[in-house]
Amino acid sequence: MSDHYFTAQPASDDERRTMNVPLAGATREIVTAPGIFSPDRIDQGTTVLLTHAPPPPSTGTFLDLGCGWGPVALTLALAAPAATVWAVDVNERALDLTRTNARSLGLSGVTATTPDALPAEVRFDLIWSNPPIRVGKKVLHDLMRTWLPRMSEHGTAYLVVQRNLGSDSLQRWLNDELSGDGLVTTRYTSIRGFRILQVTREG
Repeated sequence: MSDHYFTAQPASDDERRTMNVPLAGATREIVTAPGIFSPDRIDQGTTVLLTHAPPPPSTGTFLDLGCGWGPVALTLALAAPAATVWAVDVNERALDLTRTNARSLGLSGVTATTPDALPAEVRFDLIWSNPPIRVGKKVLHDLMRTWLPRMSEHGTAYLVVQRNLGSDSLQRWLNDELSGDGLVTTRYTSIRGFRILQVTREG
C-alpha cells in the first residue's frame, strides 16, 4: 500500500533525488522523495496558485499550509526575502525536505514545522495553500477553522481548489462558518478548472 501524503511518518524508503523546477521566475534545483504530496513535480493546483495569486508583500509573516517539499514556501521566501515564512505539514519527511530546500536556496526566513509546534500567538499577514481536499471534509474544515482566523487584521488568504473537488461548496461553507470571525471568502479567479478563493477580513 502506498503512503498517504498526510501520514506523519511515511513507510516508503526515503530515496532523495534532485529535480529542476520553476520557482519565482527561475529554474531551481530542489530535493524531493516519495511519501509526500506530489513528489515528482509541482502539481497543477499549486502551479495555478503560484502563477495567478497576486505577488506577496515585501515583508510580513506568511503561512504555507500543507507545504509538501516546499514549492509555496520557497516561492514566498524568494519573492519576499525579508518576510518570515512558516511552512506547516503533518508529514515529517515533507518538513525535512522543505528545510533542506530552503537551506540550499539560502532562504533563512523559512521555518518548517508541525502544526502543534507553531507558536499559538503567531498571526499571518498572508496565507497561501493548496489545501488537502482528499483528507475528507471534517479534517479539511478543521484546518480552515484553525488557521484562517489566525490572519492578522489586514491579512489575506489564497486557497486553490479544483472546481470538481468542491471549490464552490467550500466557498459557501467558509462564508457560513467563518462569518463570525469577520472573514469573507470570494472567488479571486478561475483557471483551468481551478478556483483561487480569497479570504479577507470584513471592513
